[in-house]
Amino acid sequence: MACVTNAEELYQKYQPQNTTRSRESTQWSISYSYNSCDTKTPRVLLIGDSICNGYQSAVIKLLKEKMNVTYWVSSRCVTERDYFRELNLVLGARDYNIISFNNGLHSFGTNLAEWETAYQGAVQFIKAKCPNAKLFICNCTPLKDPAYTAKSKQLNAITQRIAEKEHCPVIDLFSLMDPLDRNEYWKDACHFKQPATEKQAQKIVETILAP
Repeated sequence: MACVTNAEELYQKYQPQNTTRSRESTQWSISYSYNSCDTKTPRVLLIGDSICNGYQSAVIKLLKEKMNVTYWVSSRCVTERDYFRELNLVLGARDYNIISFNNGLHSFGTNLAEWETAYQGAVQFIKAKCPNAKLFICNCTPLKDPAYTAKSKQLNAITQRIAEKEHCPVIDLFSLMDPLDRNEYWKDACHFKQPATEKQAQKIVETILAP
C-alpha cells in the first residue's frame, strides 16, 4: 500500500491553524482518476490549479501504457483548511507511486509567511500520508504581466527552499516557459495555448521518469 490510513491524525497535525486569507468569491475543485480499477500499473497524481488542468491531458497521452494518471485541480490556496480536507480525500482515494505537487497562482494576495508555513505543511502531509510515493515540487509558471511574473518568481523562491528542506526534486516549469513569447504561447493573462501545455507535459514526464 502506498498511502497510510491514519488520515485524521495526520490531517490534524499538518493543516493550517490560523491564517488571515479570505476565500475567493468563486471556488472550484476537479478530480479525475483514469483506469481506476487497475492496481498493477504505476500511478501518478498531479496536484495543481488551472495550469495543471491545461497540461494533464497531454501528460496522460505521454504516459499511456506506462503509468495511470489521477489529477486534482483546485482554486484553493494551501492556507485554507478546506484545501487540506480535499487533499486528504484525494491522497486517500488511490495508491500513488509518484506525486507532482503545485500550489501558488491563487495565492498572490496571501500573507507570504502564512503561505510558506502552510505549503511546507502540505508537503509534509503528503509525505507522511503517502510515504512510498516519490514527491516532486512543481513550481509556478510565469504570467503575461511582468508584475505578476515577479510574484510567481517570489513564490518559487519559497518553494525551492522547501523542496531543499524536504529533499523533493523540482519540476521547473517557470524556467521552461519564461523565455517564450507571451503572444505566441499564452492565450490569456495566465493560461497557455496547446503548444505550451505540450511542452509543460513533456517536461513533467521527462522529470518524473528520469532514473
